[in-house]
Amino acid sequence: MCAGVYCGNRRQLLVLSVCVLTGLIYFLRGKRLAAVSIPSVPLLSDVSRRGPPVEGEEFPMKTPWGAPLVWGDSESSAWRRDEFAHHSIRTSLAILAVGKYNHFLRRLLSTAELHFLLNFYVTYYVLTDRPKELDPLPKLGSNRELKVIPVAEMPGWDTLGLRRMALLASLIGDRIHLEVDYVFCIDVDQEFTNAVGAEILGKLTATLHPVFYGQQRYYYPYEKDLDSMAYIAEGEGDYYYTSEFYGGLCSEMLALTRACSLLILQDQERGVKAQELEESYLNRYLVNRRPTCVLSPEYSWWDSPQAPEVPTQRLHSIGRQCLSTGKTGGNTDAC
Repeated sequence: MCAGVYCGNRRQLLVLSVCVLTGLIYFLRGKRLAAVSIPSVPLLSDVSRRGPPVEGEEFPMKTPWGAPLVWGDSESSAWRRDEFAHHSIRTSLAILAVGKYNHFLRRLLSTAELHFLLNFYVTYYVLTDRPKELDPLPKLGSNRELKVIPVAEMPGWDTLGLRRMALLASLIGDRIHLEVDYVFCIDVDQEFTNAVGAEILGKLTATLHPVFYGQQRYYYPYEKDLDSMAYIAEGEGDYYYTSEFYGGLCSEMLALTRACSLLILQDQERGVKAQELEESYLNRYLVNRRPTCVLSPEYSWWDSPQAPEVPTQRLHSIGRQCLSTGKTGGNTDAC
């Protein structure tokens, strides 16, 4: 038994000790959780809708694995352009234009001449089933050239979407890697609308799909068919990438296109077709081999309720814009 001031002091001391011990436990627990936490992909709500992006502010500048996430007007992009300006680099665009998609070709080439890797040596490799439609050849700037590679007609979007990887693998392996350092694959139904510079150059470069940028993983249209070679299991993957624009060093692009074309062939032999065609196999590959440079939706954008606002629209998809508005791919100025 205790009494008086002594007993009161003992009770106060006991309460104080419990409070200190509890606080210490929570502090140590918080430190431990912070130490093992994994950086997550920023959600759309975490990304500022005003620009330009600046290092350290709301725009994410790096991926969870440390690769640059590129916004064209950021300080890091300016630094990358300065670094590459001191090197003699040969770059290229590989463009597949067949069937009705041929009518997009001149627009893509003319806008690339205005905005794509200016002051660099650029070769346009055009694979087309209608080479005569390029006569006369478009006028190009200095250090630019166009090489036309005839290919067979590929009727239907599905055929085109499943054949391109094999065509690119063959072209890169036989020719492109001997002539340039970097190759970028681009859908022909696009146009450059602002500067696209050396900030995009990386060992392996992929572009974020604007509709799924900032979404949780369960919204991504990853292939869910267990029988497909493009299957991505729950918990796999970081981002969802578009097949509209991707590239890198010729050696990396050769490995990518060969691997994806092999996966496509294996599925075809078993009568399996991935939901998003070429894009599904591209995303499967990039789960296993993460890109060293990730381009923001500035580099693949179209006007859609799901697409985020970006500081600068640099590459605009006319084809997907037409699909989002319900228009067809006829020979009109819009589509």
